[in-house]
Amino acid sequence: MILTNVSLPFDTLVTRSQIHPSSIQEMTYSLMLSALAFVIGLLIGGPLIRLLQKLQIGKRIRSDGPSSHQAKAGTPTMGGIMIAFAVFVVTASFNLLGHWSMLLPLAVIASCGTLGAVDDYLNVSRPSAKGMAASFKFGWLVVIAVVAAFSLHFVLDLTSIYVPFIGKVNIGNWYLPIAAFAIVAMANAVNLSDGLDTLAGGSSVVAFAAYGIIAFLQGQDYVVALSFTVVGAILAFLWFNAHPARLFMGDTGSLMLGALLAVTAFLTGQWLLLPVVGGVFVVETLSVMLQVLFFKLTRGKRLLKMAPLHHHFELLGWSETQVTMRFYLVGIVCAMAGIALALS
Repeated sequence: MILTNVSLPFDTLVTRSQIHPSSIQEMTYSLMLSALAFVIGLLIGGPLIRLLQKLQIGKRIRSDGPSSHQAKAGTPTMGGIMIAFAVFVVTASFNLLGHWSMLLPLAVIASCGTLGAVDDYLNVSRPSAKGMAASFKFGWLVVIAVVAAFSLHFVLDLTSIYVPFIGKVNIGNWYLPIAAFAIVAMANAVNLSDGLDTLAGGSSVVAFAAYGIIAFLQGQDYVVALSFTVVGAILAFLWFNAHPARLFMGDTGSLMLGALLAVTAFLTGQWLLLPVVGGVFVVETLSVMLQVLFFKLTRGKRLLKMAPLHHHFELLGWSETQVTMRFYLVGIVCAMAGIALALS
């Protein structure tokens, strides 16, 4: 069944739309929402850190990681709460009426944020805690992804993909498994990238801004508003996550941002470009997969000094800020390439 009174995404739009004065007003509105999300995040950031410190919800550091990271032990985690709260409040208040398709991103924020928060809490609840079982967490993430994919395909009636230089291609019911896979994959990819101060957050800012621009060029004002609201909320988090970090996003933030990025890509119809726009996340994930595969094939040898890739460069002698800045630069280039392909 298809919802009525829903602002439908890509399938109801042309791939390029002429920019009218009203579109400029919509971008202005979106950027104002971004600023509002930033302010809300800043206001709750300090109290959140104090609450997490009081509850002793601090990050545990891997003993086999770079030695410089041991100083981060005990830093409050679950900072993704401030991102989720700011985006949820702003979107529900200013970008939901008349755009009922925004209920899906809100549901993804709530469900993935809750899943990540439970895992973060279980990781620090007692000295011997190991968090949620990986299979259990993955299973719930798959459930969330399938429900989100079902909503995209059967509720919002999305069946197409935009292929650069070719145009819109209808893929029918193949849309459902592809969407579910992409949501799970991107949630885990952002999670794997969350290992250095500002790395996952800053890379997410670049990716969401890119999809905000793509949505703007397609005339999807509600997706533009969502994308830049997320940008503003993450920027507020980065205020506290700047090296040396006072707050980590944890799975609360990384799982939620990854799944939300994938859903945003599907709302624009430009989801084939997700591996390009999110190139940093894809490379980080591939580095882990290749490390594991190489280790098994060679019976104990390592392809990288340590995976994910950002740790490899740290062990080569790059400082944490050098790694994050250079990854940002790669992410920006990937985002520009994705926007260019979306216009092709």
